[in-house]
Amino acid sequence: AACPPMRALQAGAQPTRPFQRVSMIRFAPLRCGMSSCRVRPLAGLLALFALGRAAHAAEGDYETWTARVQGTYVTQYKPSFPAAYSGRNSLSADYEHSYTATMTAYMGFRPWRGGELYLDPELTEGVPFSGLNGSAGFTNGELTRTAGKKPKLYRQRLFLRQTWGLGGGEEAVEADLNQMAGAVDKNRVVLTVGNFSTLDVFDDNAYAKDPRVHFMNAAFMAPLAYDYAADARGFGWGFALEWYQDVWALRIGRMTGPRDPNMLPLDFHLASHYGDQVEVEHAHTWSGQPGKVRVLAFRNRARIARFDDALAYLRANPAADPQTIFAVRDRDQVKYGVGVNLEQAINADVGVFLRAMRADGQTETLAFTETDTSVAGGVSVKGTAWGRGEDTVGVGLSRNMLSSARRAYLAAGGLSFFIGDGALNYRPEDLAEAYYSLRLAKGVFLTADMQRMSHPAYNADRGPANFYALRLHGEF
Repeated sequence: AACPPMRALQAGAQPTRPFQRVSMIRFAPLRCGMSSCRVRPLAGLLALFALGRAAHAAEGDYETWTARVQGTYVTQYKPSFPAAYSGRNSLSADYEHSYTATMTAYMGFRPWRGGELYLDPELTEGVPFSGLNGSAGFTNGELTRTAGKKPKLYRQRLFLRQTWGLGGGEEAVEADLNQMAGAVDKNRVVLTVGNFSTLDVFDDNAYAKDPRVHFMNAAFMAPLAYDYAADARGFGWGFALEWYQDVWALRIGRMTGPRDPNMLPLDFHLASHYGDQVEVEHAHTWSGQPGKVRVLAFRNRARIARFDDALAYLRANPAADPQTIFAVRDRDQVKYGVGVNLEQAINADVGVFLRAMRADGQTETLAFTETDTSVAGGVSVKGTAWGRGEDTVGVGLSRNMLSSARRAYLAAGGLSFFIGDGALNYRPEDLAEAYYSLRLAKGVFLTADMQRMSHPAYNADRGPANFYALRLHGEF
């Protein structure tokens, strides 16, 4: 989920703030049962909105401290869908209901010139579809932070951001979540160190980033093939260094990964096990409208399984548990990938985006989703034409694909962490999503969302599946 999570840009808005980020999350290994919708988390969220609006004060041009809050409630259901067969890690073909409720505080102050220290505690609750199994593109990105029907409080972030100015004139920084009002040099160096998310710094996008305000499906939060190192919730410890120079930006970083793939405990041996990334960004103007192009590469080193080893073990031990990736995590492996990220304003009300990434596909997922090649794009439109300038309509398409090594393992009956139908009639997992975000009051939005997933978990023998959702979000 985000980082520093900022107030999401609506269609056509461009990132004028130097730290325009939104929160991103990771997919926790939840094993929850189904649950009916309950009133309690929604009531708590409405109370939070009322408190936030009552306490909201005018923002100044320069802040020395900040205290803000967000709350998001999502209810989502899936009708039954056709399936020739199902396996242990399949998306259930029956009707299911899912929900999430998250409340986050964003607190920070300036300990010295150029320094910002932030602490973000978060309270979460929620139940996923099918224990979060059965698809690459999870239909609600908020699910990755939740772990059952009882609210759970955890420290989401604790990090220091230090900025060194290099001239080039000043630009304003607006007050926002994990961001204090002020000004910075256009040319600058920024160091982020501590407990945060890789996606707080890398792979930003003005139109598709935060499942709390943009598209809900994980396929539009980041490239699903970007297996960035983090714990199961999407956070870790490490550093990111950014250099802004005129229309260019360069970012490098190293983060901790999980001790075991897709789990919460972190591996702090950063000299031997880590996730590295480097990103180059270029801002441009096309037909008088602003846009950005980013090229991102990652490299992970961790104790993870290779699919050819898992397949060989499965064939040699037909009576073994089909999730043989657990049996062949016997040595360190390297996983890498590269991708491109484009955002472009068409006019003041319309913007488009495109992401594509390809990973090497030889090893299991370390901490994100079951995808080796991903492509996603779409359009975001503000409601100015019908007199609702703060409303937003979004339409997006995505395609996720598997490497030949992962396909062979699944087709033989193997199970990976999140998917495995017991067999595989391979097709890419295709997704279409559309949403309408309605502004109810300052900082409060109600969103209706529809998704259609073809070939869940890359299997043409199952699906298509449809998903319908309502989302209530507020931040103050």
